[in-house]
Amino acid sequence: MTDAIRQEAHGASLWHAVSRNRRDRPALHDGINVDLAIVGGGFSGLSTALHAAGKGLSVAVLEAEIVAWGATGRNAGFVVPNFAKMDPDSILAHLGPERGERLIDFAAGSAELVFGLIRRHGIDCDAVQNGWIQPAHSPAAFEKVKLRARQWARRGRPAVSLDWQDVEALTGVRGYAGGWMDRSGGVLNPVGYAHGLADAAETAGAKIFERTPVTSIDRAADGWTLKTPSGSVRAGKVLIATNAYGGSLNPLLQRTYIPLKVFQIATEPLPREIRTRLLPGGQGAGDTRRNLFTFRFDADNRLISGGMHILGAGADTRVPQTIWRRLAGHLDLPDLPSLAYGWSGMAAVEPDFLPHLLDLGPGLIAGRACNGRGIAMTTAMGKVLADWAAGTEARDLPLPFAPPAPIPFHALLRHAPNMLLGWSMLRDRLDEAR
Repeated sequence: MTDAIRQEAHGASLWHAVSRNRRDRPALHDGINVDLAIVGGGFSGLSTALHAAGKGLSVAVLEAEIVAWGATGRNAGFVVPNFAKMDPDSILAHLGPERGERLIDFAAGSAELVFGLIRRHGIDCDAVQNGWIQPAHSPAAFEKVKLRARQWARRGRPAVSLDWQDVEALTGVRGYAGGWMDRSGGVLNPVGYAHGLADAAETAGAKIFERTPVTSIDRAADGWTLKTPSGSVRAGKVLIATNAYGGSLNPLLQRTYIPLKVFQIATEPLPREIRTRLLPGGQGAGDTRRNLFTFRFDADNRLISGGMHILGAGADTRVPQTIWRRLAGHLDLPDLPSLAYGWSGMAAVEPDFLPHLLDLGPGLIAGRACNGRGIAMTTAMGKVLADWAAGTEARDLPLPFAPPAPIPFHALLRHAPNMLLGWSMLRDRLDEAR
């Protein structure tokens, strides 16, 4: 294990190590008054801050660690403008035609929003918008993704089905039955992107405080009071944007999602002749397996992939090596360069895998939009939450909005994804054998 991998225990990921636009920000040391207080300095909080400040609101972001400390800085950097599980037709059946279409439109433009912000603000994050590919691991999965591509294409999205030759040409990987691609998706350095959002938000007038954990949120006559170890904030409205990193700030919230620990790795840079075979167009890929297989390159030709773990001791050292071996096997790389970085993060997964806004009181909401689609969805969520901060009723936003609903038997179900991983892997192998 290298020194870089050992750094994960202190919150480092590949992205923290290689980002070029990091700036230290002060802790809060006094009392301030703002229109909007945001708890959490990740994508959703920073996007909300940028868009709300752009509307002329006074905004304070309170981050317990540093910008991009949580899931924002620990993902693989895929920009995916669709839902993790549901397709447009199932969204309409689930939410009804009016709310369903609004949510579909919300997701459809999310990648363009991300890359548009990057261009507008000159964000240094190695962004490549050449598409996101979902290869199908079996003939049955191929039939499903062809339907998925058709549903998005009917709505004017740049979505296309891919036969097996197309997938092999685009990814350099053999054995897939086919797949589909959304050409508006892409990849980036998520920490660099978050730093750029923070810079842009501050330029627009927002204040961002690092190493400022919020210890309580209390109702006040004209809004809310947020207390920190060395200061306080009076705010008319408050957004909790911590996803799975909220700690004990609101115990009820912790029982409304499934916490999912996901590991990521990066290899040493690949030789150029191998790099030109795999993903020559610079896209990112994530296939249809239940035990999801993802792969992409960073700007320095490191190969990046991720995975989950079956419950057991030693996961932090065992799982990165397992992902590395999986990469070598699936991509036919017997001489895969050694493992350079390994890190993990916690994702907040909703029971229906959709983004949600949670009603916690007058002018107090929590937003969650990850479910494996964090960069695109949380950026888009920030834009609509700025409308809420400026006066739009939360019920009129395109996201489902309701009081928090704790998941029954949460103490047990929170471990279900890890406990069922072995069964999922077996089902994947059975699918491929048919």
